[in-house]
Amino acid sequence: MPKIAHTAKDMITNMTPQLQPGSYVFVSCDKTQAPALLPEAIASFQEAEGLSLILPCNVAERHGLPSAPAMQCITLNVYSSLEGVGLTAAVAAALGEAGIACNMVAAFHHDHVFVPETDSHRALAKLRELQNQATSKAD
Repeated sequence: MPKIAHTAKDMITNMTPQLQPGSYVFVSCDKTQAPALLPEAIASFQEAEGLSLILPCNVAERHGLPSAPAMQCITLNVYSSLEGVGLTAAVAAALGEAGIACNMVAAFHHDHVFVPETDSHRALAKLRELQNQATSKAD
């Protein structure tokens, strides 16, 4: 098992942001659509209003679902503690200061940042800058 980072400093200095291939869209579906969509979703969350899914854009389009805005995923390749404090706040603040919208998804092994496709490379650069700044302060 890899070492798990618990502090914001450790999580930020050890994250290695990586832009994932593909484009995704956040959608909401009802119970009748869910069986066809769930196998192709990369994430899901049950809300009072319906089942929220993150789908590849081509899947959403094939099923006639809205496909805008297209998002790309940046994985923060650090094994962060589920009880860790500060990583989400630091990432959201850095991107927010740059005027980049972000949707954070915390999974078991890593955190993932969904950003508008048009801003993905700029977001990746900002996250690398955040990591470099944290690393410089740690020295």
